[in-house]
Amino acid sequence: MAALSFVRQNLLRSKFFWHFVCFALFIHSHQGFAQEQGEIETFDLLMPNVLPKKAETYFCTPIRIDSDTDYYLVGFVPNATMDTAHHMLLYGCEEPGSDEEVWNCGEMAVKDPSLKSSEPCKKGAQVIYAWAHDASALQLPPGVGFHVGGRSKIQYITLQVHYASVDRFVGGVRDDSGVFLKYTTIRQPKSAGVLLMGTGGRIPANSVEYMETACKINEDKVIHPFAFRTHTHALGRVVSGYKVSRVNRRDEWKLIGKQDPQLPQMFYPVANNLTLSKGDTVAARCTMVSNRNWVTRIGMTGADEMCNFYIMYWADSRKGVLDQKHCFSSGPPNYYWDVEHNLINPPIDASQL
Repeated sequence: MAALSFVRQNLLRSKFFWHFVCFALFIHSHQGFAQEQGEIETFDLLMPNVLPKKAETYFCTPIRIDSDTDYYLVGFVPNATMDTAHHMLLYGCEEPGSDEEVWNCGEMAVKDPSLKSSEPCKKGAQVIYAWAHDASALQLPPGVGFHVGGRSKIQYITLQVHYASVDRFVGGVRDDSGVFLKYTTIRQPKSAGVLLMGTGGRIPANSVEYMETACKINEDKVIHPFAFRTHTHALGRVVSGYKVSRVNRRDEWKLIGKQDPQLPQMFYPVANNLTLSKGDTVAARCTMVSNRNWVTRIGMTGADEMCNFYIMYWADSRKGVLDQKHCFSSGPPNYYWDVEHNLINPPIDASQL
């Protein structure tokens, strides 16, 4: 049995001790798939009974991973409801945003004055999982895993929870929302990664607006998208993502995924079996419909908007995942596909389901 593994920052409480011990089981030196139930363990990454006092609060809590052992996350089971949490994110970090057990971590969001404030990660931030709208559990394909701890750059995982409402906590009820991590120590031949696409910008009153972003893949790696996720707030109607290749001076668009963001915001299987490699462009659009009599801007609160398209993919573990983790644009009115990236002939149904 190896040494203890995941360690909650500054806190080794008895309720977590059994998970620390269990996390060191099943050490295997060979490469293979963690398909047998006995080869997969669970670690509960939960808020430590916090009490959010104001709506639009963002809290973060971290765990430290054993740097002597390589682990592979192969599944995520949410422990939350949309009545409690607006959304949850898991960040992989080289260094956490704070040494505190819990801290405020929403830029320009409501802050608990009794807690310190910081970003989710101080160094090396990358999203590895996201949840909203009562999304269900996610199981990665066989042989695919997020490499954490050991030789990985991910030495910490930070859980971020956005509490859009605090009605449930009136009277002192506390919260343990979070994610049950499914993991193995069996080396997985395919490394999982996430490319997060998004925009800034604003949506005029009483309008339909396209919030678009695009980036070219510049690394000499081949990635295989297998799942996608969309995220907006109330104004989002359709979010779509594409692979764009220039062939004979014409852009060829192939759908990665498209979804109504008002449905459970889980990771869905991609629409087409495709690969992305050096020279390809990834493009995403959020179609927003506003019946409001005021301008709505991208921001952190439920009254603001967001436009995100997540691509979850695998790559050969010998080459690793993309160094690029994000693809963001300034959004409307300054950025559109045809203006900044000269992308032409986008699909006419990019804003239709």
